[in-house]
Amino acid sequence: MQCLNCWMCSSLVNYNKYTNFPSEALCEPLKAMRHHLKVFQIKAFDLEQSLQEVTERYEKEKQKRKALHNSLIELRGNIRVHCRIRPLLPFDDAAGHSQDRQRNFSEKVAYAADDETVLVKCSRPGHASVNKTFQFERVYNDLESQDAVFADVAPLLTSLLDGYNVCIMAYGQTGSGKTYTMLGPQLEGNLAFAIEEESELGIIPRATQEVFRLISEKPPGSYWVEVSVVEVYNNEIFDLLAKDSCGKVFGVKRDVVTTREGKSDVPLLTHETVENASEFLHLVNKGLQLRVTHPTLVHAHSSRSHLVVTLTITTIVFGDNFGTLWEDEQTSQRLNKEASFTFPQKMRDNKSTSSSRASSPVQLEATEKMKQVKTRLQLVDLAGSECVGMSGVTGAALRETSFINRSLSALADVLGAIAEQRAHVPYRNSKLTHLLQDSVGGDAKLLVMLCISPGQKYLTESMQSLGFGTRARQVQRGQVKKKNFPVPSKGK
Repeated sequence: MQCLNCWMCSSLVNYNKYTNFPSEALCEPLKAMRHHLKVFQIKAFDLEQSLQEVTERYEKEKQKRKALHNSLIELRGNIRVHCRIRPLLPFDDAAGHSQDRQRNFSEKVAYAADDETVLVKCSRPGHASVNKTFQFERVYNDLESQDAVFADVAPLLTSLLDGYNVCIMAYGQTGSGKTYTMLGPQLEGNLAFAIEEESELGIIPRATQEVFRLISEKPPGSYWVEVSVVEVYNNEIFDLLAKDSCGKVFGVKRDVVTTREGKSDVPLLTHETVENASEFLHLVNKGLQLRVTHPTLVHAHSSRSHLVVTLTITTIVFGDNFGTLWEDEQTSQRLNKEASFTFPQKMRDNKSTSSSRASSPVQLEATEKMKQVKTRLQLVDLAGSECVGMSGVTGAALRETSFINRSLSALADVLGAIAEQRAHVPYRNSKLTHLLQDSVGGDAKLLVMLCISPGQKYLTESMQSLGFGTRARQVQRGQVKKKNFPVPSKGK
C-alpha cells in the first residue's frame, strides 16, 4: 500500500512537471506579444487621431478656399457652374438590338470623382480608354438629393433681397434631369406640385418658399412680389399667364425689345401679384399646362420650349427713412400707414394684375416720398440639346429640334463673345438670348446647373454639355451691380 502511494505521488509530480512546462516556456513570448500588441494599438490610435486632425484641418482649409474662390467669382463676375449627374434609369437600356449592344449603351461612363470634379471615361472601338476630367464649383453624384442641390442655391436668394438680380439656369440634353432638378417629379397628366413629397421638390418651388420666408422676416408692406411665366418656342416668346376675355389662361405671342437704358423688356407681359408661395406655384402650374411637350425616343414628355419663370420683388422705399433695418416699430407702422394711402385698393388686397411693368400700380401712384427698387429672380428650364438621330423626331418635332439647337448655339456664342470681350455681343441672334440679356450679360448673379446623363449611350451629348459648362466658367463679366438703396438719414 505504501509503495502504491509512493508511485501515485511520483506520477503526480511528473504530471505537474509535464503540464507546467509549456506554460513556463510560452509565458515570456506571450508577454512580449501582448506588449507589442499594446504598443501597436497605441500607435494606431495616435495615427487615427492625427488623421482626424489632418482631415479636420483639410476640411477647414477647403471651406476657406471655397470662400476665397467665391469671392474671386464675385469680383470677376464669373458664372457659377454646378453639375448634377443623374442615376442610370430604365429607359437607358432601351437602345440597341442585341444584348451586347444594350450592355454597352447602359454602361456608366460619367462619375462624380469628388464634389468638384466630373470624371468621364471616353472609349472608342479599337482604341484605349481615355479619362477626361472637368472642374466645376460643385458636382453632385447620382445619390445626392434635391435638398443637397438646393442647399447650394439658397445663399443666392439672400442676395436677391440684398439688391442683386439672380438667375438660375438648367442646361443639358433631353432626359438628363433638368425639369426634375428645377421643378421636381411631375406625374403624367398632372403637373401640380406634390407638396406632400416636399423632399422631392425642385429648385423653383423651394426657391419660392425661401424667398417668401425671407420676406416674412422683413417689415410688413415693404416688399411687393410679382410673377411672370413665358416660354420660348420656335424662336417666339409666349406669355403663359395671359388671359382671354373669359379669364381663361392661354399663351399669347409677345416680343422682346431693348429699352433706352440697354435692358431687355417684354411689353404687355402679364405680371401677376402674389403674396405667398402657394399662389406663386398655382400660377406657375397654370403656365406649365400650356408648355409645349412632345414624345421622342429619348423622353416620353420632352419639353420643346425654354421655360422662363421670373419673380420680381419691388422694395418699397420711403425717402430717407428707409433702410435695411427699421429704427423702431412706430416708424414701421407710420410708413405702412402712409403706404396704405399711396397704394390703390387692388394693390392693398394683393390681388392686382398688371399687364406691363410700365403700368404697375406702384409706378402709377408713386409720390415724391416713395421710391421703389426692383430685383428679379429668373428661373430657367432650357429645352434639351439633342442629336436628331438620337431623338428620332420627324416633321414638326424636327423643326422644333432645329430651333432648340440654334437657340442653344446662340447662347454659347453670346458667352464666347463675352469671354473674348468682343465689342459686339450677338444677343439678338435668338429670342432666348435677347430675353436673358440682362442675366447673361452681367446684371445678375448667374448659376448654370449642368445636368448630365451618365450612360455610354449619351456620351456625345454629355461631353457637349460639359464643354458648355467649362466655357461658361471662363466668362468674366465684371463685378455684378447691386441695386442701390437710399441710405437712412441719421440726422432726423
